[in-house]
Amino acid sequence: MSLKVALQMDPIGSVNIYADSTFRIALEAQARGHSLFFYTPDKLAFVEGRVVARGYGVELRAERGNHVSFGTESEVDLADYDVVWLRQDPPFDMGYITTTHLLDLIHPKTLVVNDPFWVRNCPEKLLVLQFPDLIPPTAIARDLATIKAFKAKHGDIILKPLYGNGGAGVFRLDPNDRNLSSLHELFTSMSREPLIAQKFLPDVSKGDKRIILVDGEPVGAINRVPQAGETRSNMHVGGRPEKIGMTRRDLEICAAIGPTLKEKGQVFVGIDVIGDYLTEINVTSPTGIQELERFDGTNTAERIWQVIEAKRAAML
Repeated sequence: MSLKVALQMDPIGSVNIYADSTFRIALEAQARGHSLFFYTPDKLAFVEGRVVARGYGVELRAERGNHVSFGTESEVDLADYDVVWLRQDPPFDMGYITTTHLLDLIHPKTLVVNDPFWVRNCPEKLLVLQFPDLIPPTAIARDLATIKAFKAKHGDIILKPLYGNGGAGVFRLDPNDRNLSSLHELFTSMSREPLIAQKFLPDVSKGDKRIILVDGEPVGAINRVPQAGETRSNMHVGGRPEKIGMTRRDLEICAAIGPTLKEKGQVFVGIDVIGDYLTEINVTSPTGIQELERFDGTNTAERIWQVIEAKRAAML
């Protein structure tokens, strides 16, 4: 089966080819005989009943500094494609949300991965609220009094933007901290969105585990260990990836959330687990598959394409 695949992503010319999950997925697609078309989200448009994108056919290579060749720029009708990958990085703002609305117009005849309706309605830090028994004590609020009361109850908390990503804007406020009001003032001056507060989990010093699920099934995990003196373990801010297995608790969490992910068409998902607690369900642009492949040989990209190809075959 040869598929026409469109990649909606950040600029492909500047990706780290040894870390970027989208690049690895695209390289696997090419190896399986699928053709690739690349465009950035700003080149997606609705024009007189058609969802179109302006971009380039691409050929990829796992060669640093020579990893992509571009064809001639053209505008394509995405309804003519078999698969569209929704893979640009957050922030999960109105621009991002608009792309999900446009891609809704062609899905599922054109298979959009992940399902844009549920990407829009299940952002990372909100989908976890459907599983209250799995998450640490959590509050989502814009009101300062509510956040202060949460901190007074739990003492040591993490405060971060509700729609942030990559560890940006994440603060630990321990029992002696006096900056909550100032941080609230800063955040609310920059955005109208609520904040999310969670009880600090000391187990983060041992790492923040990223578990990859494909079509609701766990395929493996990596551990992300924060630098000395750092609370955040995100690899974007210097977290160190390490090989790790999955515990019984990890598998319990996956079993609890997996059916929901599968039902909502979230083919490629990365969840974050600290100790025994689920903290995020990443559906927009999860990463980690290249590290997992290096650590234990798991070809997650192959598994992803097996699922997609089966879905397309079932539509024929």
